[in-house]
Amino acid sequence: MSKRTKVFKYTLMIIVIALIVGLIIYLFPVIKNLSTPEGQIDFKEHVTDLGIMGYLALFGLQFAQIFLIILPGEPIEFLAGMCYGGLGGFLFITISAAIISALVFFTVRKYGRRFVYSFCSEERIEKIENSKLFKNPKKIEYIMILLFIIPGTPKDLLVYIAGLLPLKPLRFILISTFARFPSVISSTFAGSNLVKGNWKFSLLIYGLTFLIVAIIIFIINKLDKDKTAEEAVKAMKE
Repeated sequence: MSKRTKVFKYTLMIIVIALIVGLIIYLFPVIKNLSTPEGQIDFKEHVTDLGIMGYLALFGLQFAQIFLIILPGEPIEFLAGMCYGGLGGFLFITISAAIISALVFFTVRKYGRRFVYSFCSEERIEKIENSKLFKNPKKIEYIMILLFIIPGTPKDLLVYIAGLLPLKPLRFILISTFARFPSVISSTFAGSNLVKGNWKFSLLIYGLTFLIVAIIIFIINKLDKDKTAEEAVKAMKE
């Protein structure tokens, strides 16, 4: 990793930490009172007062989450739902994720492996890229869809790897956007319901989402005779 890249990466990390701390400090007094109608109104007023800065801060957090691969996506999705409602948070996360994923994808296409190695382990990237799963052009898109849907896979790492693979940009951006839906929907609507004091319903949303994803994975495993899905997840987690 070059000195210039290190400075950029650590500067971005500092900005992210500052954003998170700032949002926590600003919203904490009202978050602790969300169980009351007054607290819920107060929270919405705080978010409204943030104006465009609230959207920019949230976009900055998501940018860092995907670009730096240092944060899980769920807390940011949950926060988006709390601040802008289930539908509003879902649309914001979906659109911003598509923009950021496209930016990373095209940057990797332009600068190649040296750029990827600045943010990811060279050994890990080469191991995944050289896997037989990613050398079959007919299965690459199928594998990408599986890995984005299955919980626990490093989805943001996939954005970097995609730039090195023979994938059509538009098709990849659509895959990376729509295959995130189960996670984004569950987190944003759970966050939205928490603001309304419906924490039990928030847990129910997560439970139903995990159940649906589990059913999808079960069906995939039954239909996946050559164990492509199993090998793909193993390759990503090693």
